[in-house]
Amino acid sequence: MGYFPFQGATMETDKLNKIIEVGAKNIISRNKMLEKEIIKFKSSAQRLLMLEGDRYYEGNQDILKRKREVIGENGQLQIVNNLPNNLVVDNQYAKLVDQKVNYLLAKPLTFETENNTYLELLQTTFNKRFHRTLRNLGEAALNNGLAWLYPYYDENGEFKFKQFLAHEILPFWKDREHTELDFALRIYTVIVYEGDKEVEIEKVEIYTTTGIEHYVWEKNSLVLDVEVEPTSYLTTSDAEGNDIGLNWSKVPLIAFKYNNKEMPLIKRVKSLQDGINAILSDFENNMQEDARNTILVLHNYDGTNLGEFRRNLTQYGAVKVRSADGSKGGIDTLTIEVNAENYKSILSLFKKALIENGRGYDAKDERMSNNPNQMNIQSMYSDIDLDTNGIETEFQASFEDLLWFVDIHFANTKKGDYESETVNVIFNRDILINENESIDNVVKSMPILSDETLVAQHPWTKNVQLELERKKKEREQEQKEFDAYNGNFPGQSGGVVNVKE
Repeated sequence: MGYFPFQGATMETDKLNKIIEVGAKNIISRNKMLEKEIIKFKSSAQRLLMLEGDRYYEGNQDILKRKREVIGENGQLQIVNNLPNNLVVDNQYAKLVDQKVNYLLAKPLTFETENNTYLELLQTTFNKRFHRTLRNLGEAALNNGLAWLYPYYDENGEFKFKQFLAHEILPFWKDREHTELDFALRIYTVIVYEGDKEVEIEKVEIYTTTGIEHYVWEKNSLVLDVEVEPTSYLTTSDAEGNDIGLNWSKVPLIAFKYNNKEMPLIKRVKSLQDGINAILSDFENNMQEDARNTILVLHNYDGTNLGEFRRNLTQYGAVKVRSADGSKGGIDTLTIEVNAENYKSILSLFKKALIENGRGYDAKDERMSNNPNQMNIQSMYSDIDLDTNGIETEFQASFEDLLWFVDIHFANTKKGDYESETVNVIFNRDILINENESIDNVVKSMPILSDETLVAQHPWTKNVQLELERKKKEREQEQKEFDAYNGNFPGQSGGVVNVKE
């Protein structure tokens, strides 16, 4: 049948137990190799980009570290603390991420399969709690390039799903395309108490087809965690009451990728987000400044050089002048006005570029103001549609991997063998539509398409099967009323029957 993936637990797989030979003489054990990989991973550009994506989504952006600088002595920039230094964050990046996630994953998934029993099991497994997890996976995939889902059994034997943070997972793939996982490491921090003092400890878990190995990361070395024994993915009991460790025949970690490059969205739009923050911060700084907004023309300046004058002006707001040789000292000014329209134009360009490069949509698009027909709506959504098409392709492949574990779970819990069943996972996008046009198209298609297809395309439909059941009950009730009105009763072939009181 092929649906019993569990096998007896062992300490290591043959692949992980191999010794890596470097050159002719140098031999590195498996753990030594893993230690080197962990060190590289923790400081890798890919992981730093993941952390940056999370940081920018939360609003902790580079503008918050900016210092105000002016031209000081000798023409060199130097930091000053007595000038306005507004640090404005206009988090358009987070808006873009939420826009994409809600566009693709805000609505529950729809599963299509010819086996109704299988469909009910899938709907029970992929419930509202899973839908919340899936949405979080989408958000993490955009911020980090990919997200990880871990199917597991809890202490009560219940089948569940858990999300792992991408910057905690170091995967080892079997192929260059990153489609099949060999094994993976999870590196994470926990807080423990030593007496009354909190201490952070880094732990490392190795996920293989033979279970989970537990280590502590100390001084760039893997130290066996003596407090935790190697564990299996599921523990059960035999007829005699002895514990038996069972494991999946595949590593139970499924990657949900934003794109095939595993590139976070922040890499596309970071400079544009920084530009938006800088423009807004500079505008507020300039609005709060006073005489420093002017170009000064000096007469008989009593100072050593222009660098010192500039420093005195920016720091103290004042300079000294003198009269000499019959000439009166003074300062003439050329006022620099802060033109808000210039800032608005640049800000508009930055925001438009961020939407285009991030492949989102502008809900305030001019095409929606006068003629919001379906063609204009589709045009507005064209960029985000292209991007979510790619996300959906990656997520469909991930669901194929995930359904393998779900089908195995059904088989081993005696709910049936559905390994050969075909199932389509449909992502219901949350797109703005012209309901009048959509309903009109459904009505015009009635002679051509089936009821199920028509109901599925109607904008008011939330659950296709439930709506079809309601239609069926309505028709049955109408038939009963029609038969009663015409005197037809069950068992009669038709015609009118006179009923006497």
